[in-house]
Amino acid sequence: MLRTYHLKILHESLHEKLSSHALESISNANIKQDAIRGQFGHDEYHFDNNAFNESYAYIEKNRAQIRPALEADNVEAAWAAFGRLTHTAQDFYAHSNYIRLWMVQFDGSAAPPVPEVAHAEPSFLEHPDLRSGKLYYPLELFSYIPALKKYILPLLPRDSHAWMNLDSPKQGPLFDYAHAAAVKRTNDEWKKTLATLPKKLHKLFHGR
Repeated sequence: MLRTYHLKILHESLHEKLSSHALESISNANIKQDAIRGQFGHDEYHFDNNAFNESYAYIEKNRAQIRPALEADNVEAAWAAFGRLTHTAQDFYAHSNYIRLWMVQFDGSAAPPVPEVAHAEPSFLEHPDLRSGKLYYPLELFSYIPALKKYILPLLPRDSHAWMNLDSPKQGPLFDYAHAAAVKRTNDEWKKTLATLPKKLHKLFHGR
């Protein structure tokens, strides 16, 4: 997703749970995943190129860093790790076809309200047709230039990131479902992370 929407998802999910400083630190680490150095050779940051196993492992790798960081009184490192893992978790819905697969069941009938999106339906998480967008460099890079996008898209395969992504509302109405699913997933990641921590570290992680 674009930076604006990662930040909105974090705010919707966590602003009542965290201090403003904690949320700012988590947000900064989250959006840094989209820096240039995170765009090349790091499919696991974004669930790109069908790197599902690698991305799930990356989420857990970062989660495993949180408790040791808090125990060492390095709360900034803990927040940074959580920011990185939430970025990856949120990108699952924007960079894969999970939302499209989930919506197929409503073909011919009214789509459910956006808040009812099922963000962790096992039958779709394990669907044999689950895919994420492939990055066809260097041509893919030109699709990020608004003036060139309409000329580049026809040249890219339909399984490319340029065609598949739900990174912003410009990609159509399914973006709202991806956004809502990412909010739910971020809340899940928060609860799952807290479950790995002893109660005495909760207040520190909350930044309060």
